[in-house]
Amino acid sequence: MNLDARKYVIIAFVLIVGMIYIIRLFFMQVIDDSWTLRAQQIAEKRREIIPPRGVVFDRNRKKVVSNTTYYNLMMVEKEIKDLDTVAFAQLLGWTVDEVRARFKELVEGEGTYYNKHTGKRTSNYQSGRAYPFLKELTLEEISKIAPHLDDFPGFYEEVTSMRRYPYANGANILGYLAEVTREEIDENPYYRPGYNIGRAGIERFYEENLRGQKGIRYIVTSALNNAIEPYADGKYDTSAVQADPLILGIDIELQAYGEKLLKGKRGCIVAIEPSSGEILALVSAPTYDPNLLIGKRNISMNYPKLVMDPSKPLFPRPLAAEYPPGSTFKLLNSLIALQEGVITPEFGAPCNKSVVGCHDHSSAGNLMDAIKHSCNPYYYAVMRRIIQQGKKKSIFADAEVGLNTWAEYMHRFGLGEKLETDITSLRPGNIPDANYYDRWYGHHRWAFSTIRSISIGQGEVMITPLQMANVAATIANKGWYVTPHFVKSIGRKGPMDQYKRKHYTKIDRQHYEVVIEGMRRVVYEPGGTGRRARLKDIVVCGKTGTVQNPHGEDHSVFIAFAPMNKPKIAIVAFIENAKGGGGLWAAPTAGLMIEKYLTRKVTEIDREKTIMEATFTYKD
Repeated sequence: MNLDARKYVIIAFVLIVGMIYIIRLFFMQVIDDSWTLRAQQIAEKRREIIPPRGVVFDRNRKKVVSNTTYYNLMMVEKEIKDLDTVAFAQLLGWTVDEVRARFKELVEGEGTYYNKHTGKRTSNYQSGRAYPFLKELTLEEISKIAPHLDDFPGFYEEVTSMRRYPYANGANILGYLAEVTREEIDENPYYRPGYNIGRAGIERFYEENLRGQKGIRYIVTSALNNAIEPYADGKYDTSAVQADPLILGIDIELQAYGEKLLKGKRGCIVAIEPSSGEILALVSAPTYDPNLLIGKRNISMNYPKLVMDPSKPLFPRPLAAEYPPGSTFKLLNSLIALQEGVITPEFGAPCNKSVVGCHDHSSAGNLMDAIKHSCNPYYYAVMRRIIQQGKKKSIFADAEVGLNTWAEYMHRFGLGEKLETDITSLRPGNIPDANYYDRWYGHHRWAFSTIRSISIGQGEVMITPLQMANVAATIANKGWYVTPHFVKSIGRKGPMDQYKRKHYTKIDRQHYEVVIEGMRRVVYEPGGTGRRARLKDIVVCGKTGTVQNPHGEDHSVFIAFAPMNKPKIAIVAFIENAKGGGGLWAAPTAGLMIEKYLTRKVTEIDREKTIMEATFTYKD
């Protein structure tokens, strides 16, 4: 067998076949230009279809966020052929200079990329990518433009949507959308120039849940860039899928009512369903209509005004404002003292105003009456027993042990740390421990007499209104809470796992019974400081607080829950510069909210009128 001859035959065959392919490719690409035209005619154009964002409902299935159809005029520069700028400007109702400026704005808006290897900077702008030349066009506006787009290759209309808020309430909860930045596009392949993204509130936190799944449509275009037909009869197309709706725990009617009550005031109201941790209302005053921040045009016009408003309507007070809790804090100190065994429910103490100022009332003969009267000297005595328990010979070392024990109890109530809820802008507040005071005074250089103001919720203690409402819910549940949250369910999935878990305090259940009785007396017995929260057929348990304010009039605060035996709502009302204690303004405000939620009506008409007509002045 002549193997060498066979080898040469195979090599020759391969070379001949290769030459045939090379000659054929040369003919197709260089000599026969019909193949070039054919390649242009079957060019695929991949267009992404953006689904409408998921809608949002309140707990009663009232739609609180929906979508309205709008249109974008899209542009692919690479496909623009011999643009008649004058005619195009006339179509848009612009000047030629405005059209040219818009092209420049799109290029510059994409920014540049710096290559550290070459030292060169190049534009991120891609002439083959689609960009929104005009956004947020109404049906009437696009109807004047779309019929003429065949005269302007490279431009096409795209259906999109924008948010609509049927209720002008809950702006700090819902948030708003804004156009993505270059950095966000680089970080996440989902986004393209002109897309919107959640910027605050629920829209931001649940962005991935709300944006849905994009669809893809492939079309075949001619050499003139006109659409011929779906590519492969739409075989490779995918449909856009709208996201499942969000079901909030919010009661939008209760939210709207709370915003009415706080009109002309600064402050907040937070209401929680104790059994589930679902936030029923989160009122921040002053507020604004969320429809003011729909779309780029409105944002450009209204956002700067809201930012510059001295009353700070964009500031989410229930989440980010840290206030001293005032006398509402006495409830927690009562529970800790009972659990530590340093007092009993029958513990009494004189109302000695030489120790600390107090309003006129008889001395408290027991803990329940001390809560009812909100006696300051009584709670100085209680706090001294918590801090100085005699576990160490040195009063300074003893105070260190006592305060750290006290702080640990407070953390179990979710204080001094951010609650892991489903919204941004949360603040942790402040629960001072021994390390905190060591930084101020030095190690073992302080004792109870140095820090005694925390006995009555002043001094270094700071709590957000959301945390205050959660304390009320924890007491209502007699020792546990579910992390407060806004979303009740994503579609039909029900509560998320993290919002099914109960968080327990270190306080035994029987001690809550004593404190709850004291809270009942606050509202229903003579001498109680919260009698203006009283309701006819509903037993309200509450606690007033007056928060000292070095910048003006004192703040008014009231925390409560109702009904007493089967609590359905826990609440805090906090009104700044209210010229009166918690019983004067915050208590009746909370009472009205409780009645509105539980009965769907308000019978205390005079009380409601007084609250709604009240306004207060402020020092910034």
